[in-house]
Amino acid sequence: MKPAAQRILVVEDDANIALGLREVLCGEGFEVLPCARGDLAVDLCTRHNPDLVLLDVMLPGLSGYDVCRQLRGRGCHTPILMLTAKGQELDKVVGLQIGADDYVTKPFGVRELVARIQALLRRARPQSAATATVTSTDARFEIAGATINPRTFELSRDGTTCELTARELQLLQLFHARAGEVLSRDLLLNEVWGHGYYGTTRTLDQVIVQLRRKLGDTAAPHRILLTVHGVGYRLSKGHRSP
Repeated sequence: MKPAAQRILVVEDDANIALGLREVLCGEGFEVLPCARGDLAVDLCTRHNPDLVLLDVMLPGLSGYDVCRQLRGRGCHTPILMLTAKGQELDKVVGLQIGADDYVTKPFGVRELVARIQALLRRARPQSAATATVTSTDARFEIAGATINPRTFELSRDGTTCELTARELQLLQLFHARAGEVLSRDLLLNEVWGHGYYGTTRTLDQVIVQLRRKLGDTAAPHRILLTVHGVGYRLSKGHRSP
């Protein structure tokens, strides 16, 4: 029996771009679920459970940022690939901080777009690679006075609680398990984003910045997540709790 086509929710309000995306993705064997409004995207994702969400930033009804926040807030770990404006670095940073898995800058090449989609889907079989690894070890642990709960994807510190993305949680688990070791950028990308990741280390660096904020990481000499220039990062041994 032929396996069912993987379904992609395309949230794009520009009719010409949406049509082009549909033709390209259908030509690659995907099933496309179109959506032209942000305020309809969350419900469509919940009802149809797509394999991936291709999400524009600028949308009527609800921005792509808000759609991403709501999906992650509901515990949805479906891969999200955001479409950002050319040259808008802030769009990319914000998208990654709120839980997007990757981004493509408009105007984008068809081959790059398809390659990024396929890379995300490879890591999502049978579920998000990050989620699969995260859920395999669900015991709470502490870093620098912060308690991390893998079951709820939450970090609690100084009486406040914030949500973690699947990638943030898996990074924290890696740092905790290998405290004091220097973990290269390549190793972190392979372990968390997968060996098929199609992108740059800048994505990792931006997630580290967000993790530092959530941990209340201060400047040197009391840094929690240390940068090892030209190599990667390490968790200071003194900040790991068993």
